[in-house]
Amino acid sequence: MGDNVTNIPSAPPPEDQSSPQESPTLRAETEELRATAEQLRGQVSELEVQARARPKIAMAEGVLVERYRLANAEAAFTLLRQASQRANIKLHQLAAAVVRTPGPAPGARTWFGGRPQQPTPDLATLEAGTLNPTNQGEVLGAALQRVLSVTGTDMGNVQLVEDGVLRMAKHTGLPRQFTDYFAFVDGKTACSRAAVASQQVTVKDVATSAGFDDETRRVILSAGSRACHSIPLVDEQDTVQGVISSHHARPLVGFTQTQLRTLDATSRALGSWIKWHQHTVLVDALEDLHRLALASRQ
Repeated sequence: MGDNVTNIPSAPPPEDQSSPQESPTLRAETEELRATAEQLRGQVSELEVQARARPKIAMAEGVLVERYRLANAEAAFTLLRQASQRANIKLHQLAAAVVRTPGPAPGARTWFGGRPQQPTPDLATLEAGTLNPTNQGEVLGAALQRVLSVTGTDMGNVQLVEDGVLRMAKHTGLPRQFTDYFAFVDGKTACSRAAVASQQVTVKDVATSAGFDDETRRVILSAGSRACHSIPLVDEQDTVQGVISSHHARPLVGFTQTQLRTLDATSRALGSWIKWHQHTVLVDALEDLHRLALASRQ
């Protein structure tokens, strides 16, 4: 998550910070403070996730209560949760779709009558065998593993564009502190620059890259990531739908043209699938929500 920089040899591991005079009690208190700080960081990140998601859900509840004359927001939340589980999509994604999508015609039994079905995107590029294209977690996981296989690492993550920011959607090999810290990204990082520029971005050495503030650099290095490579996920119209990033334990020299072309093919396959998922699976979930809401009034 930074810009493409010249490779610099890996720095030697830091020396033990405790001095010979440091007492066991002081070391124990220091470790306790560190653990408390990490816990607080996790709580702050979790609160941010809730703070961003809750307004969308509350707005969707209000829309449903008014549209279907429901008893209260709790009844609306129950319908949202049921429809999201049946479609295997995140509740906040369905809630956001309810808010931004024009509602069904008054009295209509269907929300999107006569909607043409779009063909399922070809996911063979992911080389994952048979995939269920409606299962977001399965497809994102397969795409992430494909990227990690090509780049030769076991650490990485997928972020999807939501409301103008990148939201963490899938990850592997990365600690909780990292995934919490980067739950939402809209700043000066490699993934955000890859999304803005719509091109692959390599950070050859996180420790020396000018693309990070001190706290961001600390979180990335603490995760065991010394280098990273970010790939924008673009659809047929070259609209960026998200980013996949691989993280590497050692500084990177770079990738071959063959690797970059393979990553680009993966990017386009997944970008097209994300768009299809939004226009097919998510819309089907809205239709299902409409049916559930009508049935709840009978």
